[in-house]
Amino acid sequence: MGAGAGGGFGGGRGGGRGRMGGPRSAGPGGSCVCPQCGHKVPHKVGTPCYQMECPKCGTRMTRGG
Repeated sequence: MGAGAGGGFGGGRGGGRGRMGGPRSAGPGGSCVCPQCGHKVPHKVGTPCYQMECPKCGTRMTRGG
């Protein structure tokens, strides 16, 4: 096939990044915060915060500091 006219700087499929990576992935630490009442609970590895319910008011949690 030979060399083409392009610069040859293609990143390939996905650029080698892991699943759900990037600046928005929070990692294993931190806590989950209730957007309704502000209650915080420690984040559990393997369980996204949005799948957890606030133990105080029952609202779905979000990822927080």
